[in-house]
Amino acid sequence: MIRIGQPEIAALTRVIESGDLFRYNASKVTETEHFEQEWAEKLDVQHVLAVTSGTAALICACAALGIGPGDEVIVPGYTFIATAIAPLMCGAIPVLADVDSSLLLDAADVERRITSRTKAIIPVHMQGMPCDMDAIMAVARRHNLVVIEDACQADAGSYHGRRLGSIGDMGAFSFNYYKLITCGEGGAVATNNYELFARARMMHDGGSVFWPTKDKADFPLFMGMEFRFNNLLAAILRVQLTQVDEWINAGRAGKRRIYEALRAAGVRVVPAHDLDGDCGVVVGWQFDTEDDTLRCRDLLKQQGVGAWRPFDTDRHVYCNWRPILEHQAWHCDAMNPFLHPANQGAQMDYRPDMLPTTLGILKRTLFLNLSPFLTEDKEQDIIRKIIAAAQQVMIAGV
Repeated sequence: MIRIGQPEIAALTRVIESGDLFRYNASKVTETEHFEQEWAEKLDVQHVLAVTSGTAALICACAALGIGPGDEVIVPGYTFIATAIAPLMCGAIPVLADVDSSLLLDAADVERRITSRTKAIIPVHMQGMPCDMDAIMAVARRHNLVVIEDACQADAGSYHGRRLGSIGDMGAFSFNYYKLITCGEGGAVATNNYELFARARMMHDGGSVFWPTKDKADFPLFMGMEFRFNNLLAAILRVQLTQVDEWINAGRAGKRRIYEALRAAGVRVVPAHDLDGDCGVVVGWQFDTEDDTLRCRDLLKQQGVGAWRPFDTDRHVYCNWRPILEHQAWHCDAMNPFLHPANQGAQMDYRPDMLPTTLGILKRTLFLNLSPFLTEDKEQDIIRKIIAAAQQVMIAGV
C-alpha cells in the first residue's frame, strides 16, 4: 500500500556514503538514534528502542517486564502468532481469549480468564483498528496487571487522542513490508518507564555491556539476544515518518465515508472503538451466517471487488498455530516452557475449537483492504458494489 521512492533512495544514499551503518557511534547521534527520537516524539513517549521486527519488540517488552516461567499472558485468538510467541520465548504461557464483534480483544473475556498466575495482557490493534483501551486498562488496574500494546498493525494510529502503543506499560510496533510504514523488516518498543527501556535494551543486544549505552546500565545486567537495528533501515523510516500522518488521515477519511454509507444502507459494519483514531487499513461488515458471508464475498468477487474473511488468513487465527497447539515452543524439550515445572497447572489446554465465539465472528465478517490513494470514483464504486451485494444476500435470507 505504501509508496517507496526517490526520497528513501536519497536517504539510503546519504547513509551509505557516510559509511556509518552501525547503530552505535560514540562520537555522534546515529541515524537509528534520530529515528528513535522522532518516533518517540510522534508517540509522545519518553523512550523508543528500534529492533529487528515486531516479534522482537514483543519479546523485548516481555523480558523488560520480567515475564517468565510461572506467568500467564492473555492474548487474543485473532492476531499474528508472534503475539503468543513472545511470552513463550520468555518462558511464560500465553492464554488465548476471545475477540468480540469488533474483532479485537474482549475485555470481559480477558477478566474471566485471569488467574493468580496472570501477569500481563497483550491487546492487539488488528488491521489498524484501535482496541477498547479504556476497558482493557480498567481490567488491568483492577487486577494489578501490566499491559503490552501490540500496535504492529497500527503504526501511528490513535485511541481518543493518544497514539496506539503509548497507553499501556509498553508498546510494540512492526515496520515490515506489509505495515503502514516500512523498511522491509523492523520494529520498535516504546515506554515511558526508563527501567523498562533499559531492560528492553539489554534484551535486544547481547553485547549491550560493550557499547556506548553501558554507562546508562543503572539496573542489573542480564544476557540478551541479538535484535539490533541498523542505520540503513532507520534512514528509510525517517522519510516515511514525515508522511505517515498524511497517509493515515487520507485512509481514515475514506474509511469513515465508506463505513457511514454502508451503515446508512443497513449493512452491519464492524463496530469501531474510535473511528477518529482508526488507521483506515480495512473496512469490515458482518452477517448472521457463514453462508451469507461467503455468498456476499463471491458476489463481490464477480464484480472485481476482493473482499475477504479474516478466518481465511491462516496465520492470524489461533486454530492454525500448530507449534503452540502442540506445545512445541522450542527446539528442545529442556527449554520448552510447556514442560517447565513452574508452568504446570497453567492454562495451556489448547484446542482448535476452544474459542468458538472468535471463530464464528471471523467466519461471519468480510473485510476490504483500503488505500489512502483511492480516488473518489473508485470509492463510490466500492460503496455501490458492497451495498448491492450485501442487500442481495440479506433479501435472499429473509
